[in-house]
Amino acid sequence: AALAAMPSEEGIAVMADRFKAISEPSRLKILLALSAGELCVEHIAKAVGAGQSAVSHQLKTLKDNRIIKSRRVGKNILYSVEDGHIMIEVAKEHLHCNE
Repeated sequence: AALAAMPSEEGIAVMADRFKAISEPSRLKILLALSAGELCVEHIAKAVGAGQSAVSHQLKTLKDNRIIKSRRVGKNILYSVEDGHIMIEVAKEHLHCNE
């Protein structure tokens, strides 16, 4: 059963890359901010206490790993958590259980 449930080597590599992407504290803060809903870079920067340039760099990594998505509305680009990624909610619940 364990062997049948094991993802492919490619799938494991993708999973590992995604976990690496969210393990960096500034990217995790961005993801936590986005878990509340769609935000533009300016609002993300305010929420996490970082500069817009630094946030943009981290957003690229998160987007490249398909953890977040973006959409253009006029001149703004809005970022949100990619569909199906509930790991942040699970992590937040676990954190509150241990406080």
